[in-house]
Amino acid sequence: LLFPGMQVVEAYPFRVIRDADIEIQELEAEDLLETMQESIRRRKFGSVVLVAVQESMPKNVKALLSANLEIHAADIYALNGILEFSSLSQLYSSSDRYDLKYPPYRAAIPMPLREVEQAGEYFDAIREQNILLHHPYDSFNPVVDFLNAAARDPRVLAIKQTLYRVGQNSPIVDALLEASERGKQVAVLVELKARFDEESNISWARTLEQAGVHVVYGLVGLKTHSKTGMVIRREGEGVRRYLHLATGNYNPITANFYEDIGLFTCDDTLAADVTDLFNFLTGYSTMAQYRKLLVAPVNLRSRLEELIRREMEHARNHRPAYIIIKVNSIVDTPMTQLLYEASQAGVKIDLLVRGVCCLIPGQEGLSENIRVISVVGRFLEHSRVFYFQNDGQEEVYLGSADLMTRNLSHRVETVFPVEDERFIRYIRDDVLATYLKDNVNARIMKPDGTYHHVLRKGDEPNVDVQGWLLQHPHGLME
Repeated sequence: LLFPGMQVVEAYPFRVIRDADIEIQELEAEDLLETMQESIRRRKFGSVVLVAVQESMPKNVKALLSANLEIHAADIYALNGILEFSSLSQLYSSSDRYDLKYPPYRAAIPMPLREVEQAGEYFDAIREQNILLHHPYDSFNPVVDFLNAAARDPRVLAIKQTLYRVGQNSPIVDALLEASERGKQVAVLVELKARFDEESNISWARTLEQAGVHVVYGLVGLKTHSKTGMVIRREGEGVRRYLHLATGNYNPITANFYEDIGLFTCDDTLAADVTDLFNFLTGYSTMAQYRKLLVAPVNLRSRLEELIRREMEHARNHRPAYIIIKVNSIVDTPMTQLLYEASQAGVKIDLLVRGVCCLIPGQEGLSENIRVISVVGRFLEHSRVFYFQNDGQEEVYLGSADLMTRNLSHRVETVFPVEDERFIRYIRDDVLATYLKDNVNARIMKPDGTYHHVLRKGDEPNVDVQGWLLQHPHGLME
């Protein structure tokens, strides 16, 4: 019993939401792992930022909460419905009501990797052609298999990897551990400050260190959000570097319901850039001048600004000018202002922004050439895509960065070019164009900042971009 000997007159649910930010003085911390662990222990007692209650809660009970939690009345939010949703996943998992669930699907394996059996054949396939993976429509297994192949191939000398959110029971970490056990040089950047994954990442960092892996925790004052892996392999009289560059995390579980894009390549210039990046992250060099790679906080912001201004110049000279940006959030003020300027210059701009967007579209004289669309469906839209028409000489970039100040200025992010014409066509025609046609899960922002469902016109068919991509995965079309 919670209240023995007392009569319960009434009961109301409430939810306390606390400040989850962890602020540490990295320069003063003698042991970053220990400091992070202590900060995590303190987080459960963090400052209360708001309390969610049901609308039925009377004023006197709200006043009681306000007094005991030492918050203002304005910080109590009355909601009509469920206060906390995270436990619903357990209800979903335990239910056998398959008639109420999405039908299962089988992720595709890209054609070049479908017949691969031996470890060395993975590298043969990537050396022959770049390989694009669009998750969850394409399986994440090739990424795990790639690292397993690297661990077991006797010609592989070293593996370098960034880890941001890897989850529990990670086959990615297992592959890195096996590689170290087999005598390969393994360097891993584990980001300890990945919010709510700190404990998991600390545990993996200790496990990797105990196995002899060179583990680093990133740069002071910068969170490393880049999704990058590199395998160095002896071939002939030299070495070749194989890359996996991605928009999403190295987490096979979330890869089943996060929409992300990854690229396998052994492009020499990109490999040189990634080598410089890892040298920078591991403290062996200062910031480099990158050739193809866009890296925050080095050249990402300035390069994106150049690409947007180039479209503005095309528009002013009556040449084709069009920008499509797909990100999670747009909140960076300078980037928002520049997009307004591009609209005023005549550039057509489509923004696919799942989450927060501080830019207001459709306002005459300011943003009438901009559309903002949010797609929320079965899968979490997570990829970041940047398309520039460039007077017909199209350029497409993929990466880990949103248009947020923290991503552009306070994190290590990577955005990489897509140079294969077949991949550009796929991203332009099959991915972005279908997102812009979605009339099932899409909502469009109006000039007053409100969102409304995209309505079908006349006998226009239903277009569900996620459903369409499930039926037309990139791996089956190669």
